[in-house]
Amino acid sequence: MRKWISLTALLLLALSACGKGPAPDWGFDALPYAFDALEPHIDAKTMEIHYSRHHKAYYDNLRTAIKGTPLAAKTLAEILAQAGQWPDAVRHNAGGHYNHAFFWQVMSPDGGGAPQGPLARQIEATYGGFKKFQADFKNAALSRFGSGWVWLNATSDGALFISTTANQDNPLMDTAERNGTPILALDLWEHAYYLQYQDKRAAYIDAFWEVVDWSAATARYEALR
Repeated sequence: MRKWISLTALLLLALSACGKGPAPDWGFDALPYAFDALEPHIDAKTMEIHYSRHHKAYYDNLRTAIKGTPLAAKTLAEILAQAGQWPDAVRHNAGGHYNHAFFWQVMSPDGGGAPQGPLARQIEATYGGFKKFQADFKNAALSRFGSGWVWLNATSDGALFISTTANQDNPLMDTAERNGTPILALDLWEHAYYLQYQDKRAAYIDAFWEVVDWSAATARYEALR
């Protein structure tokens, strides 16, 4: 029988999966591919602005917000797990830093296609097929009013569920409606797609499937066991 680790351990695993290990100084990792590597699905200018300005600002603002406070000694996992206790500047920027670091890791120039292995089987069991999962994920993304994120998550027993969060919140936070470990994420803020897709969020979601790194997502899911 499979044994599944606790949500606290999953927090650390999720952070480790995007290059953020359990240390107070998480760093600002380099983008794992060139700005133009995801074209024509996500344009180079969007990637440059998104990573170099938006993500960097969340990181810098988080460092400023916790400097000289007891939070500076906490791991990012601890800050996210107790997000409801912190000022908005900490919660918003910690989420923004984690979410974007995670987002870059779920995409690849060699992405697209469909998952394989245990993740594919769990998607089949949960949603009745990959196409149905894609439709449910897209509908959730389109139903999120304003800015936020859409997630595919795993529970502590390996079940999958789709959720959305507002602003820079995520399913690792104690403020989430339902906690889980992120397996896949899509940024729904307009800065993630407006230069290329304008108000066509649905087209942006469709393009996302062409760059999803299913190998990384599958590895992340398998690592939870």
